[in-house]
Amino acid sequence: MKMNKILFPTDFSHCGDAAMRLATAIAKDFGATIIIVHVEEPPTAYGGGEMYYGMMEPSLDEVKKMMHEVRPTDAAVPCVHRLVSGDPPQAILRLAEEEKVDLIVMGTHGRTGFLHLLMGSNAETIVRKAKCPVLTFRQPDKVAE
Repeated sequence: MKMNKILFPTDFSHCGDAAMRLATAIAKDFGATIIIVHVEEPPTAYGGGEMYYGMMEPSLDEVKKMMHEVRPTDAAVPCVHRLVSGDPPQAILRLAEEEKVDLIVMGTHGRTGFLHLLMGSNAETIVRKAKCPVLTFRQPDKVAE
């Protein structure tokens, strides 16, 4: 199996920390580059045309700074950063095709029940629609000592 590019989506949450360790290990083994991507979502429009901006979002400069803090856990593994805009699953799938990635590695929040119904699952959508393999990793609730 040949692997040149691994796509690593990040929402800057800690659920991606363990997934990055996994992506780094795979990239190191295969000599691959990790493409770290963050998707900026546009504000939601309601029926009357008014916009909902939700909680205060970080500025573009702050997002770029946060992005560059997301790095492989081994400095020898090459990486590039991409900031894209749109619906997260669709933007990630589009970038994966454009970059011809060999694997997507992503953390998942592991929501179930009502939270899953209410918020959906970006990871689930990506797993179902990606044209390349997708490896999801859920951070354990409690780390074994």
